[in-house]
Amino acid sequence: MISVGIVGGAGYIGGELLRLLLGHPEVRVVAVTSTRLAERRVDLTHPNLRGMTDLVYTAPERLPECDALFFTGSGTSDPAARAELSARGKVVLDLSPDLRLSDPEVYRRHYGEHPTPELLGSAVRGLPELDREALTGADRIGVPGCMATAAILALTPLTEAGLVEPEVVVDGRVGSSGSGASAGEMNLHAERSGVLRLFAPAGHRHEAEIAQATGTTPRMAATGVDAVRGVQVVIRARTVGEVSEREIRAAYRNRYRDEPFVRLVAQKRGNYRLPEPKILLGSNFCDVGFAAAPGTRDLTLVGALDNLVKGGAGNAVQSLNIRMGWDERTGLGFPGLHPI
Repeated sequence: MISVGIVGGAGYIGGELLRLLLGHPEVRVVAVTSTRLAERRVDLTHPNLRGMTDLVYTAPERLPECDALFFTGSGTSDPAARAELSARGKVVLDLSPDLRLSDPEVYRRHYGEHPTPELLGSAVRGLPELDREALTGADRIGVPGCMATAAILALTPLTEAGLVEPEVVVDGRVGSSGSGASAGEMNLHAERSGVLRLFAPAGHRHEAEIAQATGTTPRMAATGVDAVRGVQVVIRARTVGEVSEREIRAAYRNRYRDEPFVRLVAQKRGNYRLPEPKILLGSNFCDVGFAAAPGTRDLTLVGALDNLVKGGAGNAVQSLNIRMGWDERTGLGFPGLHPI
């Protein structure tokens, strides 16, 4: 059993990491940090964990050395403090944007100046379906963003097979938890309820991750929807020449045949014919699917997941499982609920 710490554990991603790791048979959570809530119980902010743990929040400076350390991106903006905390983990899994991109100029365009630009390109991406072999020896892992993960997994079988043109349009939809636990007035129920808020009408920052992973040239917009959890991306693409629906389906099946957490959902009948985030809530699955417009080269690709699990904490735990040589499904068996 290995020791695990969570840096910045009071937010939604921190809560999901705790939920998954407390039920994981191979790990022991030894510390969860929060500057604001130091010495207070973690179930104060994560009430679903009542009776599951007696952990209290630890001040960051009191973080012990750990076999694995998860950074949520909360409360660790100071480069010197972050470096000092990182040194306390033998394996570091970073869920913030800091390690997602390799090109400093691309990072600057989407996020501004990097606090420690020398770290760019130093981490293995934490997306097991693309990076499984590299993860086996990685001591620094950068977990991709939630909408980026859904888009990358929806696109990869077709880009790897050379079946689609590079220019794609990505329409992302995300629930309010995607803004984090401290999103402010914009996320109040009175402001968020009932809206379809186009908060990034052009140039969403996940474009860079999608381009880096798939070799496409994405144009992405994102909308906040009236839900708490869940991501759905709808991608408009065009095939390279005439490509049959059978070929597209085969590309998905061949690419994801042995993947435990990616499922092809592209059905002709039923209530859930294409990927739907509602039935994935709490699970580590990403469902992908497609629809072809008859008589054209136009494709609609769809990816759906829980933004806090496969789009965050679950992907990180799956990456840790691979890094440690465990079955990558360990601690991630919850299949979601229906109806909900």
